[in-house]
Amino acid sequence: MRRFILGLDEGTTNLRSVLYDVDAQKIVDIESRSFKQYYPESGYVEQNATEILNGIVSTSKSVLTRHKVKEGELLGVGITNQRETVVAWERKTGKPICNAIVWQCRRTTKYIKSLPSVIKRKIKEKTGLIPDPYFSASKIKWIIDNVKGAKKLLKEDNLCFGTIDCYLATMLTGNFVTDITNASRTMLLNLQTLDYDEELLAFFKIPRSALPKIMPCDAKFGNIKKFLNAPLCAMIGDQQSSMIGQGAIKYGATKVTYGTGGFILTNIGKNLERAPEKLLLTVASTINGETQYAIEGSIYSACSGLNFLKHNLSLFDNVKKTSDMANSLPSNEGVYFVPAFTGLGAPYWNNDARAEISGITFATKKEHIVRAMLESMAYNTKAVFDEMRKEKQRFSQVSVDGGGSNNDFLLQFLADMLNHDVIRSKNSESTVMGAIYVAMLSLKLIDKEGILRLTSGQEVFCPKMADAEREKYYDGWQKAVKKV
Repeated sequence: MRRFILGLDEGTTNLRSVLYDVDAQKIVDIESRSFKQYYPESGYVEQNATEILNGIVSTSKSVLTRHKVKEGELLGVGITNQRETVVAWERKTGKPICNAIVWQCRRTTKYIKSLPSVIKRKIKEKTGLIPDPYFSASKIKWIIDNVKGAKKLLKEDNLCFGTIDCYLATMLTGNFVTDITNASRTMLLNLQTLDYDEELLAFFKIPRSALPKIMPCDAKFGNIKKFLNAPLCAMIGDQQSSMIGQGAIKYGATKVTYGTGGFILTNIGKNLERAPEKLLLTVASTINGETQYAIEGSIYSACSGLNFLKHNLSLFDNVKKTSDMANSLPSNEGVYFVPAFTGLGAPYWNNDARAEISGITFATKKEHIVRAMLESMAYNTKAVFDEMRKEKQRFSQVSVDGGGSNNDFLLQFLADMLNHDVIRSKNSESTVMGAIYVAMLSLKLIDKEGILRLTSGQEVFCPKMADAEREKYYDGWQKAVKKV
């Protein structure tokens, strides 16, 4: 009998259903679909949760039908998703009461700034997160305070809040559940108890009954009858999922993802350490009863900056050309691009900063600007690594995935900036593969050593740049950042 796992990869701008053949150990089909982004005001970013749900159902049915997958052949389903994005819906009908508020949305910036210093300190101590509009709690509070009918629905116990994983799981299985990694991004989870923190719930005035049950990543979340009655047996946030998909499952293993944003996570194992002052502490996973943690630095704009150069400035027609464009120059010739389109994330945490290109002269060409954007990802990553190194963090390996990992210039420049070998992830689909591997762990089809075997053998970029040259480049970046 054939054996398949279905991976559902719900990202920021598109969603995909991925069919994985367990015995052949490979992806056999992918169906993807983009969905609309809404920008009702400056700094506001929204999505239609119903459109996302319908897209997940439609693409899943397509891949299953194309391969004539029968009941019993689909062993399980795993979900990985954009984190922090909040959906609010009526408990009785499942109908969202407003558009989903996306992780990129900055509408609660003023509110976050107004938080008392004692609350900001408690949030960092309890949740491992730096208070920021990025996380879910302030988005939930905004919905309660600003969406018509929300308070009435809360009084009637008829309002649910959840991240995208939760909304999909609830609509597909009927169970109001989330996983520990997504819960750790809400700014409401206490890392000591691995449960919602009562003091923070009271401060934000969010009833516990309106929030989902928190479960391990490899839990049995319920059956999805629309998908051949298969169990939903894995849920994990996209950045944590890509850690597993890249085999970063042991202490010191670090993964970098360059997608819409940039995300750097270092596995710190089972011991709950103190997070560096300017970085985040988050749950990496809870699998087979064991919880691992990670230190994280989040970059708001990575490949989204390249998309800006393509679509808004028409500097190139195919992103694959950007590596050659950058390599066509002997240096950046003093041109720097700080892509603070929606502010700066780690380790700067400045919501008021805006994007700026500096160092332009009459000799500046489009190649300089493209190179500056690619360099910015490496500089920002180095800034995060430097914060980790201040805490004596060791890095056993550094691997990179996401769309940006296909850019040879970027990976070589990153190796030079970090002065550390950089591995290009063997699997370009490492994010969804993480969810598939968790589903296989849940079903006892694989163990962690098996994951390490399946993720080994990647391409390595070694540092070549002299120390003085590295310092000169990075000094220019630091000056450019100060300007914004």
